[in-house]
Amino acid sequence: MERIVILDFGGQYTQLIARRVREAHVYCDILPYHAAPAEVAAGQTRGVILSGGPASIYEEGAPRCAEEVFQLGLPVLGICYGMQLMAHLLRGRVEPAAQREYGRTRLLLLEEGELFAGLAGEGRALVTWMSHGDLVREAPPGFRVLARTENTPVAAMADSERRLFGVQFHPEVVHTEGGREIIANFLFRICGCSGQWTMESFIARSVEEIRERVGGRRAVCALSGGVDSAVAAALVHRAIGDQLTCIFVDHGLLRQGEPEQVEETFRREFKANLIAVQARERFLRRLAGVRDPEAKRKLIGEEFIRVFEEEAGRLGEISFLVQGTTYPDVIESGAGHAAVIKSHHNVGGLPDRMNLELLEPLRYLFKDEVRAVALELGLPEEIVWRQPFPGPGLAIRIIGEVTEERLELLRRIDAIVLEEIRRAGLYRQLWQSFAVLTDLRTVGVMGDGRSYGYTAALRAVTSEDGMTADWARLPYEVLERISNRVMNEVPAVTRLVYDITSKPPATIEWE
Repeated sequence: MERIVILDFGGQYTQLIARRVREAHVYCDILPYHAAPAEVAAGQTRGVILSGGPASIYEEGAPRCAEEVFQLGLPVLGICYGMQLMAHLLRGRVEPAAQREYGRTRLLLLEEGELFAGLAGEGRALVTWMSHGDLVREAPPGFRVLARTENTPVAAMADSERRLFGVQFHPEVVHTEGGREIIANFLFRICGCSGQWTMESFIARSVEEIRERVGGRRAVCALSGGVDSAVAAALVHRAIGDQLTCIFVDHGLLRQGEPEQVEETFRREFKANLIAVQARERFLRRLAGVRDPEAKRKLIGEEFIRVFEEEAGRLGEISFLVQGTTYPDVIESGAGHAAVIKSHHNVGGLPDRMNLELLEPLRYLFKDEVRAVALELGLPEEIVWRQPFPGPGLAIRIIGEVTEERLELLRRIDAIVLEEIRRAGLYRQLWQSFAVLTDLRTVGVMGDGRSYGYTAALRAVTSEDGMTADWARLPYEVLERISNRVMNEVPAVTRLVYDITSKPPATIEWE
């Protein structure tokens, strides 16, 4: 499979670059900036993109890729810091800018070239998105200057003979005029990609790979009720049929009415075998007294595996555990040399020793790609468009210790939130909407008397893939209805606050 490799220098838009590449039907991998040149060039790599990043190339310990990356014979596109690093390593001149550029900036095209083909003739300006404090003062030997701005003499450069390109702005951001076209020019005109990465081709290839890997052996699938595990189950079932058994574990951390709904839906929709395991008391015992979020995630992840191993032992001769792990799970859990944001129970929360081999057919898909696969596989809309729900469930939406009492309290609050969001017709517009039960108690007034109860929080965000998110501007009347109902129907809560923090700097979940 042809691919583009993105070397990640810690830029806030790295995931957005990947999305833009995949939107053009070209597969891409994100690798750490110090990936070995052999790993970068492995397989059918057609080109390399160097991401932006917060560092200055002159800082001690500033991230650098191997200079051999530019000698692989592959086209390379440097974006922002990536362009500055390219210029520095290839003996251009980079220096601090006298006037930093942030936000919308007018770019003057000096030469169209392959990178800007079809966008504009010479002398035309484009509106681009900038975010830099350093600049390329002189392009390296052999490079032509393609564009400049009022404050940046080299805003785009190219060495067509070696197929090396750099842009100081961010073409992956929607605010950049012609940004998608610039990326498409790199992918198709320069790298020669064919654009065959589609969900249909993904399904066909995955089914073939799963059959080859599993052979005549058997697998169990960790089915949660969400779209990720449902798609993983459907995909593997298409490949190996009755060799797959789905296992739904009710760990006692699900929302109101959810265990019954999951069982009913999947027994109706799936032809695969389904086993439901009641494990509420088991998980609550493991979580007793545990307050640290990472400890919760790891305990839940380990206990999941132990349950599946036990059920697999009862079934006999099970070799694989199928999981609905997605690319954001892998990235946030610290894949490779990336920083650990939070350990997803199905990635960083897995125990070191396991008796089952993992089978993760969605490991390199973003959420919107998973939903596209779900539609191709014919899954019902109630599964396809279900808002993401974390594997550790309500355990990470309760700040502090998890108890049956606090779980039931949060279920009641969360049910009100979802009812009102659906009533307002907002469910499909939001990436996630849910309640959080904090461990903070505040004073209130109820029935002319003093009350002292919990502070709950409302979280609602919009996003395309969960890697970045913005807080949702919910209508005041919706917020009012939610608040009134929580105060009236859940007496143990005396205050409801609304989280208006984007991701980053926050994560979507509180823990």
